[in-house]
Amino acid sequence: MAAKIKKGDTVIMRTGRDKGRRGEVIEVRPSESRALVRGINMVKRHQKQTAAQDGGIISKEAPVHLSNLALADPKDGKPTRVGFNVLPDGRKVRIAKRSGVEIDG
Repeated sequence: MAAKIKKGDTVIMRTGRDKGRRGEVIEVRPSESRALVRGINMVKRHQKQTAAQDGGIISKEAPVHLSNLALADPKDGKPTRVGFNVLPDGRKVRIAKRSGVEIDG
């Protein structure tokens, strides 16, 4: 199935402690149906010191299930579902169901 959420998209969190917050997708893991979103689902990790980096307690993003994310509509910024259209030249593009705007040009 084609990816509805891709790296670089702006998404809105639909559930959980970060409900309503928006962020940019850093990484998508299709096999796990999860994504990393900048600034969303932050967790604290105890990191051991290595030659490359300092130790201590660091904050980092934890993966979020794709069902808990909604793409932000490019037109008004509100959450939208994603559909697909095939253009006359044969390209398949994502569209926002809310406004009908093409997401990737």
